Amino acid sequence: MKTALLQLCSGDDPQENLVQTKELIAEASSAGAEFVLTPEVTNCVSTSREHQQNVLSFEDQDLTLRALREQASELDLWVLIGSLALKAQDQDGRFANRSFLISPDGSICAKYDKIHMFDVCVSETETYKESAGYRPGRCAITCDTPFGCVGLTVCYDLRFPKLYRSLAKAGADFLTVPSAFSPVTGDAHWEALLRARAIETGCYVLAPAQTGEHSSSVGRPRQTYGHSMVVGPWGDVLADAGTDVGVVQVEINKTTVSNARKRIPSLTCETRFSGPK
Repeated sequence: MKTALLQLCSGDDPQENLVQTKELIAEASSAGAEFVLTPEVTNCVSTSREHQQNVLSFEDQDLTLRALREQASELDLWVLIGSLALKAQDQDGRFANRSFLISPDGSICAKYDKIHMFDVCVSETETYKESAGYRPGRCAITCDTPFGCVGLTVCYDLRFPKLYRSLAKAGADFLTVPSAFSPVTGDAHWEALLRARAIETGCYVLAPAQTGEHSSSVGRPRQTYGHSMVVGPWGDVLADAGTDVGVVQVEINKTTVSNARKRIPSLTCETRFSGPK
C-alpha cells in the first residue's frame, strides 16, 4: 500500500494552513498514495493561548476537519490528520490535541487525544509547558482498517514505550507518531526513538512532522525539526523527508510486520519478575 507523509510548516492561521495541506494531499493522491498522514497541529502552530482562543474551533465546527474529511471522500483516501488543536469542553479553558483517522468515505473511524504533555526544560532559553494549554487524553486507541490495525499516538508520547507496547499487543500493525519536535531534541533523539519503538513492537512507525520556522502573527515564533520518517518493523529507516516542506512516499505491507515478529517474538515472550527492591 502506497503511503504518503506530509511535512508541513504550519503557521498560526488555520485557513492559510489548510490551503497548503490540501494541495499536498492532492499531490500525494496524484502520485498514487492510498493513505496520507499529516503532522501534529496541522491546523495551527502558535505559542499564544490568546490567539488560539480567537482562531480555534470546537471539533464539530472546525474548518480543517470538515475540509479534509471532504477531500478524503473526493480522492478515495485514508487520511490520518496527525492532530488538530481544538477547543474543548474543559472547565479551565484548555484545548485538545486530537488526532483523527478518516476513511475513504470521509467518516471519522477513530480519534485520539494526546496523552503525554510536553512539559520540559530543554535549556535555559527553551522551555515548554503543554499542559498549561492542553488537557491530556486518558485512553489509548487502535483502529482496524482493511490494510491493518492502526495505533494512534502524538509526538511526546514517543518517549513512553509502554504505550506503544500496549498498542502492539492490542493488535496494531502501524503506529502513527505525528509530531512537532523541537530542533534540539529532534537532532538528539528523534530517529533513535522512532527506531526503538519499531524494533520493540515489530510495527511500522509512521511519523509525519512539522518543519522549519513557523510564521506567527502573535507571540514567540516556533521552530521544529522536520525529518518526517517511516521506520519498518525491523527498525530500518525507509524514508526521511529531511527539512523541506513536501511529501515523502513509501510502500507498506502488513506481511512485513508478521515476518519481523516471527523472527523476534518479544511481544509474546515476556518473563514475569519481581522487584526491584
